[in-house]
Amino acid sequence: MTDATFASRYRAVVADRGRLCAGIDPHAALLEQWGLPVSVDGLRAFADAAVTALGPTAAVIKPQVAFFEVFGSAGFAVLEDVIARGREAGALVLADAKRGDIGSTMAAYTGAWLDDASPLCSDAVTVSPYLGFGSLDPAVAKAKETGRGVFTLARTSNPEGGALQTADTGGRTVAQSIVDAAAEVNGDGSGTVGVVVGATREHGLDLSALAGPVLSPGLGAQGATAADLARIFDGSDLSWLLPAASRSILKAGPDVTALVAAVEATRDEIEAAL
Repeated sequence: MTDATFASRYRAVVADRGRLCAGIDPHAALLEQWGLPVSVDGLRAFADAAVTALGPTAAVIKPQVAFFEVFGSAGFAVLEDVIARGREAGALVLADAKRGDIGSTMAAYTGAWLDDASPLCSDAVTVSPYLGFGSLDPAVAKAKETGRGVFTLARTSNPEGGALQTADTGGRTVAQSIVDAAAEVNGDGSGTVGVVVGATREHGLDLSALAGPVLSPGLGAQGATAADLARIFDGSDLSWLLPAASRSILKAGPDVTALVAAVEATRDEIEAAL
């Protein structure tokens, strides 16, 4: 694909467009709010407006795969179009698929989301490390080879994850062990492995050695503010911080101009705070 590392690609787009990952989450309530049917036709109209507005404006766009998958093969066809158009518009496309398995199955997921031959091929994909960080090896290897990225869950904002992610493993939490494993991969300067750390509460992680992006969902509808980001990630390298917002931006639709304005306002608020 490219000789560039994911770190250099990420740095370039953020320098040009600012720090914001804008989600494309076409769930039923938003389709209805936009006056669209909860159907493939509604999905297609929603996705068209969203990628038209967000693709040329946000540094990263993040389609939530589940909201396309619910419509079966027709939904995946719409997702393929979103991915292709987002990348053509200059955004990095992060497929929020949270894939995680072992062996040949993980290799197949890798082929789907990170291989040029696949119509779902994206610039990065979210993955789950909770079958062991080593289970992600096929995705990490392919991402490093092609200048793409993987974003691994570390300390998520959902309360169900707390007991597992904060469990002690002999002096460090499970979540910290994920961050440390990602840092080891990124030791070559590639920035291949980012981590997902929620913005809605204190995380207790040492991110100083990560040398990769930190996707931080929770801005806007989930309650986190730009000021919270500066506080929660104080002491981290904020140039790697990638705050994510979805519903707080998408509620401005279906008007494309209003969506662009919402992206720009959110980005400017983040940049002012950080």
